[in-house]
Amino acid sequence: MPVPSPEALVTIDTRRPAGRVDDDIYGHFLESAFFGNIEGGVFDEGSPLSVTDPGPLHGVRADVLELCRELGPGPIRWPGGNFTSAYHWEDGIGPRESRPSRLELAWGGQESNRFGTDEFLAWCEAVGAEPYLVHSARDVDEAVRWIEYTNAARHTTLTARRAKNGRAEPWNVRYWGVGNEVYGPWQMGHRTAEEYAAAAREHALFMRLVDPGIRLVGVGIPWRQEEWTRPLLKRAGSLLDHLSLHLYGAGTHLWTGDDYDAVVAQSLYFEREIHTYSQLVTAVAADAGLDRPPALALDEWTMRHLEPEAWPQPLPGDDGGVAPRETPEVEGPGKVRVNRWSPRTVADALFCAGVFHAVHRTAGLPAPVAMANPVNLVNANGLVVARPGGALRSAIYHVWHLYRHHTGRTVLPCEVEGPARTAAVRLGDNRGPDGRLLTAPMTVPYLDVSATRADDGSVRVAVVNRHRDAALQLRIVLDGAAANTPATARVRSLGADVPGLGAVNTLGAPDTIAVRDLGDVEASGGAWTVAPHSVIVLAL
Repeated sequence: MPVPSPEALVTIDTRRPAGRVDDDIYGHFLESAFFGNIEGGVFDEGSPLSVTDPGPLHGVRADVLELCRELGPGPIRWPGGNFTSAYHWEDGIGPRESRPSRLELAWGGQESNRFGTDEFLAWCEAVGAEPYLVHSARDVDEAVRWIEYTNAARHTTLTARRAKNGRAEPWNVRYWGVGNEVYGPWQMGHRTAEEYAAAAREHALFMRLVDPGIRLVGVGIPWRQEEWTRPLLKRAGSLLDHLSLHLYGAGTHLWTGDDYDAVVAQSLYFEREIHTYSQLVTAVAADAGLDRPPALALDEWTMRHLEPEAWPQPLPGDDGGVAPRETPEVEGPGKVRVNRWSPRTVADALFCAGVFHAVHRTAGLPAPVAMANPVNLVNANGLVVARPGGALRSAIYHVWHLYRHHTGRTVLPCEVEGPARTAAVRLGDNRGPDGRLLTAPMTVPYLDVSATRADDGSVRVAVVNRHRDAALQLRIVLDGAAANTPATARVRSLGADVPGLGAVNTLGAPDTIAVRDLGDVEASGGAWTVAPHSVIVLAL
């Protein structure tokens, strides 16, 4: 790849903030019965690494809990996902030995129900996270009673059951999802747009009667958006705080060997889709006579690692990746599937940072992204990787930690003049009739920059250098004059020192990809160097 012009000019206006982003954009996602999210991840009864004290945390992996606490996580969405559509919350309360074991209809496994509502809420409390519970939206009474069980203060049969199960005081769960992907025939309770609009209104109305302070997330849609969103906002929009949006990227390196450039560019596709849906929701809300549009909840998003279906099924490896297997040569991928055990790479990390920049740039919009929850927090290509021998921080763990703790919440207007390329950018995991991944031509800047102001008044400049080979010079101008820019910045860097683009973290080498605190770095000739395939955050 040709080396671009080595310098980019970034102009930042600290005087006219664009808006604020919420801590909830650094949320997370856990799905029951899903590739080690809960059993074998968060919860692992019998493991020597698990909590042995009696109570709702008995059987919880202590090492996983500590890594999740270290993140300072936002809201965590549970029990799914597709799992939600057939879930009955009462299966997961009371003495564990008395809970039913059921066939799991979303992923084809079996659900023991030994980790249920009280365990999840106690775990969220222990890690410092806010819970986000999702109901199937198939039974209004069941949804109402779940909120009564978790949130009601008055003495009722259900609150007495909660007290008997170890929690006298209300859990005060604030976020509730009214269904998951009910537009899809893969969901139990699949509905048309009009049917869901009526169901969402009824659910929201009576859920709020139990607790008026809850915040409700309705089901948004990534395709045929106006057809779905218009009846929903007309019927139920005044009762909904958020609309969900699910977006997935696609990586092919498991069989192509190198698709770094395709992966890091897909945050541009996400940004396009986010802004398109935000604009639509805003317009439809106005047409429906709403006082304000619902905000967006990007409550499922990730980069999928695809592989040929002809290969043997992947299994978890002891060191944090995929167990050894034979992967024969294939002529073209043919049918593909998601490898849920494939470890995260530096390309995934840069993609995730780019999505955060896209989310930051929705600040100030009438319908911003106000919550985001990647798939997944633990295992299944997640931030935390758990195996019987221990747990580790994956490459993308460090992106969340870096942005959650070292960027600000007030977004500042920012313009970048720098090198770019034109490329056919993958439209996520969307495929044509022949099975090929769809693309569209886009201009891909090598440097993606987001500027924010932290609560201490400092300016934080987050920079992604997408170029695989070339270091680029970053020249920052604050408020129209180079003299306003400090000559020194505290710099934290991720990815610059990886031994190769295929490097991953393992239990044997858990810090191969990690944030390096470079301390105070002086600008050379007025510019800072951004290493190739890296993310840096400068505190000015």
